[in-house]
Amino acid sequence: MSSQTWLHFLPLSVFFIFPATFLITYCISVLLGHTEPDFPYISDTGTYSPESCIFGQAVNMGACLVGLTVYVRYRQIAELYQTHSTQSNILRANRAAAFFGYISALGMSLSANFQETNVISVHLVGAIMAFGGGTLYLWLQAVCSYETHPLLNSMGVAHLRLGLGIMSASFFVLGCVCAGIAHSLFDGVDPRKWYPSNGGWTYHVISTASEWICASTFAIFMLTLVPEFRRVSLNSPEIFIDLETLSITSIHEACNSIESNGGGLASRSISDESLGRALIPQNGDRDSRQVIVVDDVVGDVVS
Repeated sequence: MSSQTWLHFLPLSVFFIFPATFLITYCISVLLGHTEPDFPYISDTGTYSPESCIFGQAVNMGACLVGLTVYVRYRQIAELYQTHSTQSNILRANRAAAFFGYISALGMSLSANFQETNVISVHLVGAIMAFGGGTLYLWLQAVCSYETHPLLNSMGVAHLRLGLGIMSASFFVLGCVCAGIAHSLFDGVDPRKWYPSNGGWTYHVISTASEWICASTFAIFMLTLVPEFRRVSLNSPEIFIDLETLSITSIHEACNSIESNGGGLASRSISDESLGRALIPQNGDRDSRQVIVVDDVVGDVVS
């Protein structure tokens, strides 16, 4: 089994893909006049095509990377404490963190694929899952980081992650409250083009700024995982195939079907090893056997 040591690229990719995506879609949406340059929501930059296509595809890729990162982080802590029965608290926190991490990744995909102008209810649910789940994930990871000190991380890293969790929670709540107030006071035509003359402008700015800061805390947290993931390796999974269910009768019937359809059959002698153990020895006999093959595919055992 080969060992993979490239896992640190997972959180590093997450750190780059989301800011790059938001910057690209922001520039496109502003240049095309789909949104105003002053304090738009992140999702406002990916509402209309063509930027919505880029936004959806990139965020889906990022969500997959987040899910993989969450899984590796979960396994890292689980493997570290699997023989320590007294550390049940961190194991529970680790499982809860993985759950909310997956919820956050799913929410990212939902909010990107269901634009606010198409299915607003699903978009809002996805946004709450992404930011709310991400905030809980940061808090639980901060708890785990204090427990894993000094085995995996320094105390400074634990303090940093706690600070990111506090920031994320604070701005998540602030953003939700101000967004509700801003939309209740909005008296314009299109919320994607919110001007200072429209009602609720101040609350709108606070809400959008909070959203961008909240997203930034999640990206910075991912960056803190890079040094730890450099010391983690992953073995390629083993694949097992139950060949006992492959009966000689079924092979013979398949060959007859091919022959009845005009397929050409050729006979040759090959060994079990050359078949890659695709045929199971009968009565312990591992001698070469006569088989019928169709275009190098094993067809039937003659003898």
